[in-house]
Amino acid sequence: MALATRTRTGSPAPSLWGSTIGKKTVMAVSGLVMLSYLVVHMLGNLKIFFGPDEFNAYGRWLRHMGEPFLHSHWGLWTARIVLLTAVIAHAVSAYQLSRRDIRARPVKYAHKRRRASYATRTMRWGGVILGLFIVWHILDLTTLTVNERALEGHPYENVVASFSTWYGNTIYITAMLAMGLHVRHGFWSAAQTLGAGNARRDKVLKTLANLLALLLTAGFVSVPVAVMTGLVN
Repeated sequence: MALATRTRTGSPAPSLWGSTIGKKTVMAVSGLVMLSYLVVHMLGNLKIFFGPDEFNAYGRWLRHMGEPFLHSHWGLWTARIVLLTAVIAHAVSAYQLSRRDIRARPVKYAHKRRRASYATRTMRWGGVILGLFIVWHILDLTTLTVNERALEGHPYENVVASFSTWYGNTIYITAMLAMGLHVRHGFWSAAQTLGAGNARRDKVLKTLANLLALLLTAGFVSVPVAVMTGLVN
């Protein structure tokens, strides 16, 4: 069976991954995987408002989920691998689409148009901010490398320690605002790519995108704000 077809000129036709629609599809699917993770992660974070015992118990459950069918940490590492794969696929396809767009329009417009939303115009920079934040977040609350007062096996205390610093709050809140803008545009864009959008659904999809972005941003930001105000200590 032939693995590739040819165009009328005789040159090989691009593969699905090599095509623009293929890369956009990878971006859409990987973005939805990450969005699902964000929703679950936010709900887990909100357990901090129920006190250290419940939040630390949640942390232990994450490390041991799937037992006894799975060994300790296997379920957690499976989730991490799936998420890492989605992040890499999303970043690579976004970069390649960006380069393709630049090659298609090597000469800048004489008059810049500002028809796109702020979220659309900042998608690329937002992605960079979130990529850097992921590295910081892992070093802060997973490996505990940059969290000076971290205690192994005490996630509640580690979260409080991180958000008791001005730089921890600044980095986290900035990243969550970028995440909200990214979700707002990315959800709607993914729906268009996967064929869920049309003229009748457009308003509903945009409303849902705005609602998701607002809820996720508010949910994540509520934790450092609660630490700063003493509600969580």
